Amino acid sequence: MKAICATDLSAASEATVESETCLECLGRIGVEEIHLVTVIPSNVHAGMPGLDFEERREQALSRYRRVIEDAGFDVEAHVVRGTPHRRINGVAEAVGASLTVVGSRGKSPLKNRIIGSTARNLARTTVVPLLVNRIEREADEPAVVREHLFQRMLYATDFSENAERAFEAFSYLRHATQEATLVHVETPKDPSLPDDADPEARLTDLAAQLEDWGIETRTEVRRGDPADEILAAEDKYEPTAILVGSRGHSRLRRLLLGSVSEDVVARADGNVMLVPPDRGA
Repeated sequence: MKAICATDLSAASEATVESETCLECLGRIGVEEIHLVTVIPSNVHAGMPGLDFEERREQALSRYRRVIEDAGFDVEAHVVRGTPHRRINGVAEAVGASLTVVGSRGKSPLKNRIIGSTARNLARTTVVPLLVNRIEREADEPAVVREHLFQRMLYATDFSENAERAFEAFSYLRHATQEATLVHVETPKDPSLPDDADPEARLTDLAAQLEDWGIETRTEVRRGDPADEILAAEDKYEPTAILVGSRGHSRLRRLLLGSVSEDVVARADGNVMLVPPDRGA
């Protein structure tokens, strides 16, 4: 597997790149090659007064490369110019990446925290599964909030086609997962289940697949607002990552997440792994 590690040379991205546990977890799920991607905004030019971006960038990328190589990965660095999320997606497609990792921390202490603009835009447009690696908030030298990325997973499903696609990620996550909580939130607005469907039975079937892989699994059916209930389950079970699929309702599905997915990515306390729709769908 190949992974994109998007870095803007900030403390958030550095905490992700230099986390030995983060790199160990990527290795466990089968990542062998990491592509460091840093994007120079179009309005930043070499030689601008008072700016030493080029020197800082080269020093940082050299340091990141050594850390990742020492962890046993092949590394390539890409320095590109343009709009960050578009260029990151472009590199992911070009190299055939299976995962994009971006470090993020909220910029607001409000309950509905705002994640960095690049992480948010990636969440809306990503072409491959995206891991938003949450780091400590309001710290000068932040550390990764949840170091063992995939040890305890919270999988939220509405039983839609894309939720099933997200569940398929366990085929490789299982090598790093010890415990999983499978959650469905019942809501009258969700047309995913026929009237006679039994969500508890469907969760039990999914749990059996994970238990066959030696993953300790629990299930829970909740009722209420989906995003609120998923985040309440995060607070209750303290997973190391939430796994969720995004579901488009129109041809704009590649541009916009469903509100539930976007809320979870923006408001979760820990890591979120988002699986986008099949681009051919």
